[in-house]
Amino acid sequence: MIDISESVMQFLLAFIVVIPLIGAVAALLPAPPGLKGTGPDQAVLRHGVTVTGAVLVAAIVLAAGFDHDHPSTMQATTDISWIPALDVRIHLGIDGISLPLLVLTALLTFLCALYSYFKLPAGPSPKAFVALLLVLESGTLATFAVLDLLLFFLAFEMVLIPMYFLIARWGGAQRQAAAWKFILYTLLGSVVMLLGLLLIGLKSGTFDMVALATDNGRGLTSSVQVIAVLAIGIGLAVKTPMWPLHSWLPDAHTAAPTVGSVLLAGVLLKMGTYGFVRILLPITPDGMHTFAPYLAAFAVVGIIYGSLACLALVRPGSKGDLKRLIAYSSVGHMGFVLLGIASMTPTGVNGALFANIAHGLITGLLFFLVGAVKDRYGTADLDTLSGATGAALYGRAPRLGGLLAFAAVASLGLPGLAGFWGEMLALFGSFDPADGLSRPAFLTFMSIAAFGTLLTAAYMLMLVRRVCMGEKREEPQLADVQTYEFAAWTPLVGLTVLAGLWPAALLGLTDPAVQKLLAGGKS
Repeated sequence: MIDISESVMQFLLAFIVVIPLIGAVAALLPAPPGLKGTGPDQAVLRHGVTVTGAVLVAAIVLAAGFDHDHPSTMQATTDISWIPALDVRIHLGIDGISLPLLVLTALLTFLCALYSYFKLPAGPSPKAFVALLLVLESGTLATFAVLDLLLFFLAFEMVLIPMYFLIARWGGAQRQAAAWKFILYTLLGSVVMLLGLLLIGLKSGTFDMVALATDNGRGLTSSVQVIAVLAIGIGLAVKTPMWPLHSWLPDAHTAAPTVGSVLLAGVLLKMGTYGFVRILLPITPDGMHTFAPYLAAFAVVGIIYGSLACLALVRPGSKGDLKRLIAYSSVGHMGFVLLGIASMTPTGVNGALFANIAHGLITGLLFFLVGAVKDRYGTADLDTLSGATGAALYGRAPRLGGLLAFAAVASLGLPGLAGFWGEMLALFGSFDPADGLSRPAFLTFMSIAAFGTLLTAAYMLMLVRRVCMGEKREEPQLADVQTYEFAAWTPLVGLTVLAGLWPAALLGLTDPAVQKLLAGGKS
């Protein structure tokens, strides 16, 4: 830990949230002639790399200055009155739960900006692309930093518009339909969620998340909590996405550009599960206790459904799309996150938070790699890739094939890599759920989820066999991993290994904060 004053920490957190918005406005302005690069679009793309790089550096410094001895304490807090009549405040702060998500968001957005500098997706003005990327980053970072329910809702919704345009304007086939499906699902879910947030704020007399978490639901009747969990949970479940509210996700991923898929899977899905942990668990514990078995049931159905969908897509002759397969795998992986949350135990919730970070790293890497495969072959259709012009990446682009195999085995939960710990802790949490929850029911859920890990291993290994392996043919070599790709992907590979070998680094941050959160704000 670096000794940094609280005022500097406050500035860094505010800087991280606000500077992408300022950068987005600057990206739309005409570039001074002296800043233009070799091409007409290089200046604004370089601007995107610079701004997201500055945010990443600030996030790393913030993490270095974070008091790791007291991760359950809100740090770098700013609390300014905004709408006194409603007691709405500009309240920012971070603890051991939000800090890893903040750093993950800053990292993935920077890597996407760097990748786009060399491989800009086909579409309209690069100025608009960079501006939307920065607005998306600001909204996501704000979601993990704000401590007021209405500000949380505003930040939560702020990301919808830039993601809609990234899909609709820079996406591939069927992009308009996919973008509309994305925006309609998430907006409808958010309307219901807003009603639940207003219910909590008006009934309790405050929208302050820290005060509400400390109160631990004592100011809300059980019926109010049940209604609030149902309303807010629907909005969060759509964003997660939870089966059966997931159907927008495969279409959105299939149509989105590579960086859009990376951010959608790596960051945006985490906003939903973060809301469950930050809002519903501490503020409405009785309501969560009522719905926990149903949440767990939907979670394990999602695990099995996502795995079976992937097995169907990877089967020869299915005309399966590689991006669609990875999207369905996310439905299964996020099922483990929801299962851990539903257990309402420190073990399960820690597993959920760990699985969140692991999924962001691994699935972000997978979408980068799938985008690279599609760029080289001109298609992501599995039958085409493994047909007469088979991919056989090990022979034609060995480093790319090796990275794809690495990401696949990390995604299936190989011990020693990041994907293992989150799923394992979620299963342990289900083995011994919170008091009052039916242990036989959760043992059943645990058994079904454990079977889902076998299905995950099956489709991921089949994917590696079909795309990476094959008979040696006379096809020309493909361009292997380029320097800019290596720069964008190496941090994700390194962190996937580091988190797998040293899980205590992340769990040491989350566990004290989770213990306090589940205890009603008491350390």
